[in-house]
Amino acid sequence: MMALRLHQLFAAPPSSASSFRSGAGPKCARSGRSRRVAAGVRSENSEDDVFGKPRKLSEQSSWEAKDAEGKDYLYRLGKEADNMNIAVGARAGVIDDLFTGQFLGKDSDIVFDYRQKVTRSFEYLQGDYYIAPLFMDKVVCHLVKNYLSDVLNTKVPLILGIWGGKGQGKSFQTELIFQAMGVEPVIMSAGELESERAGEPGRLIRERYRTASQVVQNQGKMSCLMINDIDAGVGRFSNTQMTVNNQIVVGTLMNLSDNPTRVSVGQDWRASDITHRVPIIFTGNDFSTLYAPLIRDGRMEKFYWQPNQEDIVNIVFRMYEKDGISRDEVISIVKKFPNQALDFYGALRSRTYDRSILKWVEENGGMENLGSKLLKRKKDEKLPVFIPPKQTIEALLESGDALIEEQRLIMETKLSKEYMKNMDD
Repeated sequence: MMALRLHQLFAAPPSSASSFRSGAGPKCARSGRSRRVAAGVRSENSEDDVFGKPRKLSEQSSWEAKDAEGKDYLYRLGKEADNMNIAVGARAGVIDDLFTGQFLGKDSDIVFDYRQKVTRSFEYLQGDYYIAPLFMDKVVCHLVKNYLSDVLNTKVPLILGIWGGKGQGKSFQTELIFQAMGVEPVIMSAGELESERAGEPGRLIRERYRTASQVVQNQGKMSCLMINDIDAGVGRFSNTQMTVNNQIVVGTLMNLSDNPTRVSVGQDWRASDITHRVPIIFTGNDFSTLYAPLIRDGRMEKFYWQPNQEDIVNIVFRMYEKDGISRDEVISIVKKFPNQALDFYGALRSRTYDRSILKWVEENGGMENLGSKLLKRKKDEKLPVFIPPKQTIEALLESGDALIEEQRLIMETKLSKEYMKNMDD
């Protein structure tokens, strides 16, 4: 009997629509709520409405709408994003439910991928550089064709493969063009195309491609996916092993070329999940090592970059112009060291700094005290001033002779033959 009376005392008042319209409902509801609070009884949600039901964000909001399984919109969206607990820290069933948040659902950190800045900006490219006209025409044409592919009545390859000799400025010239055009690309290297987990590099390529597409959609900027030294990552050389990841990477790139607007990263498909088509650019040294169907004409447009004499002189002159080296002196340097890559002429200038750096070390206590000068100085203490050397044609030619001698010794000495007698020629 006592239990029955307590139940009647703390029972919630009726909440029918008729009592609410008649005017008695709110008063009864308030009095009932007051009795519950006075008795120490609280609802499960502190933001319950007067009828004890959870308060909705809005009558027209679809965020709290439940599907047939009782899952809300954020739960389903998070599941489609295929978040991992190691990345977002709140995946139900992977960690203890005690630490799984309830505010936005179980798997709901849907903006995690967008917090990561994976696109490349070019603030470090300060100065006036020379861009070869032929190189610029090829890259610009490829980018524009892909962005106009819907209105062009022709097949447009998604990939541009730029290949040629080592150190010819393929990547650097491309970045200069991106800077001039205002393109914000996603740049990968061959070192990211292998992993101890099967399928991870292929998934990474798809994620980076979708990120470039989101730059177009969300920021209104041109973007592309660029993979440097692609042949070093998936090229076939003698006595090298073809891994599962190599095959998946090649298959992923072929699939992107054939279906550039439907890119899966392993999540559940949505009907509206259409990505913007963004061009892809490869750089490499020898594309004959790549899988032949990947580089066929329908998928990849090839561009062999070998700068001519005029291009080399113009690029090197812009490099030395701030040092007071005239164009005629640059021409004499290029003629003195023919058949050299562009990075050779950059190494000349770097080599001339060696004597000045050694002099700076001696003037600041010698090599014994170098660690304290570079790493252990006080917070407001500045490094001693380093005065760059004055560049002269004689110093540059002397550095060039030293570099040529080192190249010759490497090619002629071949100590590997001395240490491994069974090596073939």
